Amino acid sequence: MTEQYGAAGAPPAWRVFRAAGDRAPVGQGPRLPDPPQWRRFAGGPPIPLPDLDDTRAAERRLGEAQDLVQLRDEEIDVVNAAILLRRPLLVTGPPGVGKSTLAYLIAQELGLGRVLQWGIVSRSRLSGGLYSYDAIGRAQAVAAWRAGADPGQDGELPPRMGDFLTLGPLGTALLPYEQPRVLLIDELDKCDVDLPHDLLHVMENGSYEIPELMRSAEPEASVFTDDPGVRTTVRHGRIECRAFPIVVITSNGEREFPLPLRRRCLPLELRLPSREQLVAIVSSHLRGSEDVVGPLLDQFERRVKDGGTHSVDQLLNAVQLVTSRGFQHDTHGRKLVEMLLRDLAKGR
Repeated sequence: MTEQYGAAGAPPAWRVFRAAGDRAPVGQGPRLPDPPQWRRFAGGPPIPLPDLDDTRAAERRLGEAQDLVQLRDEEIDVVNAAILLRRPLLVTGPPGVGKSTLAYLIAQELGLGRVLQWGIVSRSRLSGGLYSYDAIGRAQAVAAWRAGADPGQDGELPPRMGDFLTLGPLGTALLPYEQPRVLLIDELDKCDVDLPHDLLHVMENGSYEIPELMRSAEPEASVFTDDPGVRTTVRHGRIECRAFPIVVITSNGEREFPLPLRRRCLPLELRLPSREQLVAIVSSHLRGSEDVVGPLLDQFERRVKDGGTHSVDQLLNAVQLVTSRGFQHDTHGRKLVEMLLRDLAKGR
């Protein structure tokens, strides 16, 4: 075993994440360093990571290359520091630079399974990230049960509350897993003004309560999670993590976050990839001859250097188009490429 992962029987090195594109089986990645004393939590009993196939989602983000390197050394160090300190990453940078992709790269390399993704919109609230409760559905089910129940017979049990409660991405990430889940909070800058403040309490305490279950006479309830087809048991209406999740918060810089949130996060600003990295990204997703791909790379880099706002997926779309069978790079074809590589800051 290399020094990167620590010698056998020795504590793991603090840099466990290399951004090399490796794929570790779920639960079989490198051993993570122990968290600091102030970031240890007592949730339990421990549960294993769900062994769900997230290959397609990862390949859509990362491509098929096993040795793809998208991050610079200083960026890799920030990610490792966040893992060591059990603090969220606040990732900023131009659109399409790979901010959300980072979460999939971490989960794949460290063998942490399916990424839990919470896409933020202006209507997003903390409660929705933690759990949702179908009160109307339960009321209808109880009414139907009462209407069909025979008082003189031992019939079907009444609907249980847990059947109408589903944990959200954040709520699922805070379950007492033996190893941390990877949680992507995507585009937090689109949120309501109160959400960053509301996140602070949960992020600090690694726990939350479900009032509907706390008021229930049932000491425990089996509820749905954000993982398809997976349920978990909640005891006494309270959930506390065991291993704090690896949280990747992305922002397009549309708003300033409050100081208390920024203080609790490690900032990571991603830059557009270098020429070598662009070549690796294109090669991992697509196949094309150098005489076709090269001019597109030149054109893309020239537009970026001229101060335009561009994303890597624009380049991928252009390469996909010009390498398609039968595509004619004539006047109309050139107009299509120009449209795909347009400056995003100029609207249409």
